[in-house]
Amino acid sequence: MKLRCVAIDDEPLALVLIRDYVSKFPELELVQTFDDGVSGAEFLRNAQIDLLFIDINMPDITGLDLVKSLKEKPMIIFTTAYKKFAFEGFELDALDYLLKPIDFNRFSKAISKAFEYYSYKTNPENFVEENLFVYSEYRLVKIPVADIEYIESLDDYIKIHFTNAKPILTLMTLKKVLDKLPGDKFKRIHRSYIVALSKIKSVLNRKIQLASMKELPVSDSYAAVIDEWKKK
Repeated sequence: MKLRCVAIDDEPLALVLIRDYVSKFPELELVQTFDDGVSGAEFLRNAQIDLLFIDINMPDITGLDLVKSLKEKPMIIFTTAYKKFAFEGFELDALDYLLKPIDFNRFSKAISKAFEYYSYKTNPENFVEENLFVYSEYRLVKIPVADIEYIESLDDYIKIHFTNAKPILTLMTLKKVLDKLPGDKFKRIHRSYIVALSKIKSVLNRKIQLASMKELPVSDSYAAVIDEWKKK
């Protein structure tokens, strides 16, 4: 498997560096580079690309506006000297955000994330039992499914709770995250909660107690989950 890449940056030295870094990964194919955003945008509208390295602060069109204009978006890795753009970048579901001057080790981590996320997108059935990918705090986070204890709805956000780690907040609905989880291991018990069946310790009076000793209510419409847990 090779990922087809394009790099867009108005700084020639930045393009030289990206070309050199990409050459160290046999699994990457750098199809084209552009030193202006307009030409790069035109090329992307007529090409099948897997991964885009793009600078944010360019004179003709910003990298943010260019990405917004694309109907079919590849995986995006923003490259910029300005950390202040991170929030806007991740609002566009960017895979990663590399601050210039780009360190090779940091670049390598971004590429590893790209390969893993590409595999997740193209073969989701192979990953749903093991990992969940969500955006949190301006970065794409891989969450081992086995570590999740329960998930809580907070309006447009959900909070993913773990037995022995800090929770993670991400912009997603309970319905959407439930679709991404193995259905035989995670069940909705309330309009505000999803639980991992394996983390249920006990049930009493329509309340479940989890491994962390946290207690959650079970609503009438989801009472059948208790019977299902008893059979496990």
